[in-house]
Amino acid sequence: MDALLLPVVDEDGAPFWEYVARGELRVQACAAQECGRLRFPPRPCCPHCQSFESEWRPMSGRGRIWSYVLPHPPLLPAYAAQAPYNAVVVELADAPQIRLVGNVVSGPDAPLDSVDPGRLRIGAPVRAVFCPAGPGVTLVRWLLER
Repeated sequence: MDALLLPVVDEDGAPFWEYVARGELRVQACAAQECGRLRFPPRPCCPHCQSFESEWRPMSGRGRIWSYVLPHPPLLPAYAAQAPYNAVVVELADAPQIRLVGNVVSGPDAPLDSVDPGRLRIGAPVRAVFCPAGPGVTLVRWLLER
């Protein structure tokens, strides 16, 4: 599958992408004993207690659609052939304060336009799937739960 936009991996976010490549959804958390709060996007310092200690906690991969958009026309001409497609914001079930951006697809290797836009609803349950998108790059995409 050809992904037209690929993530730019920085030092703070590299572990997230390494876990995704292994088929695991993990979120950075403060490792200070008195704090322990989750944070996304990843960053070196906890915004709550200012600790530089962190760990990566496994998530279930379940969530719900918090918001979505169907770009009309596609914002980037290279995506025109895949329209209509969706871009979603997913609120994680185990951490509602954490929201990830992605696409709802019919399967891990399915194209961006593989789900009828009429099936999308705010609050619809979804689960993460992991989609190889190029050499050394795996993306998190979402499947609608039935």
